[in-house]
Parts: sequence; structure tokens; C-alpha cells
Amino acid sequence: MRKLTVILTIVAVFAAFQSSALSQNKYVGKKACVMCHSTEKSGKQAEIWAKSKHSQAYTTLTTDKAIEIAKSKGIANPAEAPECLECHTLGKTVDPALFDTKFDIKDGVQCETCHGPGSGYKSMPVMKDKAKAIAAGLTEYKDEAAIEAWCKTCHNEKSPSFKDFVFKERWELIKHPKPKSE
Repeated sequence: MRKLTVILTIVAVFAAFQSSALSQNKYVGKKACVMCHSTEKSGKQAEIWAKSKHSQAYTTLTTDKAIEIAKSKGIANPAEAPECLECHTLGKTVDPALFDTKFDIKDGVQCETCHGPGSGYKSMPVMKDKAKAIAAGLTEYKDEAAIEAWCKTCHNEKSPSFKDFVFKERWELIKHPKPKSE
């Protein structure tokens, strides 16, 4: 029993260290991602994102309709309000110190919103090895149920303009698998 306790303690310490090391990753922004994720080989993932409402999520906050909705909730400027930016930019409130100088919040809900801050995994040698990318901080979703749960952290009744969220329909619009290698 003592041996198991020691092993579990070591695992917990390692997990805490890894989490601490990964928490130092910075958000590098979509420009760092689109360079490689625009090709046929990548499944043109950047193009799928660019055509999606996610790429325009921040811009939505600057529309007359968003300003009207915000005012009805007592919010002066939705493009500056944390409760709006939470889902219209990175999906979660992030310490600005974690933004690389090239990161632009105006790019909306971008790659790192779902895949985690990319400074640790953005390099080609790391990205070419999925295990290395995950170890360096790339968020991997085991199945569609995990993806759906993440999506619903923003697509829910908390939004003042929420409409029924049917994951399977919405996922068809945004999914971006990498094609299988031949």
C-alpha cells in the first residue's frame, strides 16, 4: 500500500510540474497557425475557421445589435466587457500576460480557444509528432462528447442571444479533421 501511495504522489507531483510548465505557454494567435494549416495536406483547416462565425465572434460585439443587447444587460461596451469577451474571443478569461505580442484578440474565437496556448507546440518538429504536441500543451479531444462539452461552455443559456444549440449540426459547420495520410 505504501508503494502505491509513493507512486501516486510521484505522479501527482509530475502532473503538477507539467501543468505548471504548460501554464507558461503563451497564446500566439491565428497568424502562427494559418501558415501551416492552410494547405490541402492539413485539410485547409484555417480556411474552414475563416469561413466560420468563430472568426467573426469579436466583430459581432461591435455591431449595433450587440450594443443594444449589452445595454439591456447594463453593459456599456460589449467589445470590452469581460462577460462578453469570455466567449467571443478565447472562450475563457485569460490573463493578458499570456498573450504573445502577435496575438490579436480581434481575431475572435481562434485556434487556441479550443486547442490551448500554442507557444509550446507551434514549431514544425513538435507539430509533426502528435504525442510531442500534446505533451507541449496541445489540447486533444478524445471524442465528440468531449468536444461538445467544451463547445457548451459558451454555447449555452448564459448567452443573452442563445438559441437551441444542436451540437451535431453545428459541428458539421466547424469540424476540421486533418486528412488521413496516404
